[in-house]
Amino acid sequence: MIVEESDLENWRKAGKISAIALDYGIKLIKKGIPLLEVCDAVDAKIIELGAKPSFPAQISVDHIAAHYCPDADDKTILDSQVCKLDVGACFEGAMGDNAATVDLGGNYSDLVAASEKALAAAIKVARAGVALGEVGRAIQETIALYGFSPIRNLSGHGLGKFEIHTGPTVPNFDNGDKTVLQENEVIAIEPFATTGKGVIYESSNAQVFMQVSDKQTREPAVRKVLEKIRSYGKLPFARRWLLKEFPAIKVALAVRILGQQGIIHSFPPLIEEAKGIVSQAEKTVLVKRDGCEVLTVAGD
Repeated sequence: MIVEESDLENWRKAGKISAIALDYGIKLIKKGIPLLEVCDAVDAKIIELGAKPSFPAQISVDHIAAHYCPDADDKTILDSQVCKLDVGACFEGAMGDNAATVDLGGNYSDLVAASEKALAAAIKVARAGVALGEVGRAIQETIALYGFSPIRNLSGHGLGKFEIHTGPTVPNFDNGDKTVLQENEVIAIEPFATTGKGVIYESSNAQVFMQVSDKQTREPAVRKVLEKIRSYGKLPFARRWLLKEFPAIKVALAVRILGQQGIIHSFPPLIEEAKGIVSQAEKTVLVKRDGCEVLTVAGD
């Protein structure tokens, strides 16, 4: 979306909190630590800083590219995985979204560098009037220099008020899109580099959901759960958040029925097709006439 001048400080605040939370989470990612513990701590940090999570903190490891969010009984212990931590904060409707990769095993430093350098290259290119395909080309060429592939069916995106994903789609390769970036548009640029084919597919067992319809359910057994879901304000939420207030059987029933009725949408983990290892880097930026202002910076 195009941000009004009067709203810019809220967007900067959302970006700053997002960046602080990301830095905080990165420091927690260590061998022997439960993945669930890190995600819970990051969500709590965002709330402590005066915002709401734009989406539940996620740590996608190795060939899982994105959207891995632990359930309440997740037993994953961090060891030598390549961990993508994806974090965002919502402040007064303004959204932040950023991510970084931690290589716990120390075997994929070039892969991590590929996504980080691709992000830097894309930010350098992006400005008002530049075509989206050119941003994608900068990402693709940089990742290729490291000998890896960008994930072609994952992309960056615009951000809107209380909306984590809006137009435009910011490609991770040169897709020929001639649509140009607009001044004061807020976008998330997020290159994914992989040792695999550069294609992902949706897995199963989603743990992240979002309300997408205002209609009421006819099922009295799940109305209380829907009331709680509505309190998230159409921001993505984690199944484990519901489990803090409702029995597991009731949450399972509600998620199934509300999904069938089109009231909520699920976001399952995204898997690299060839099981290639994946790295990610992401920042939220404000597009300007002569470049970009990076909003997801921790600051002083």
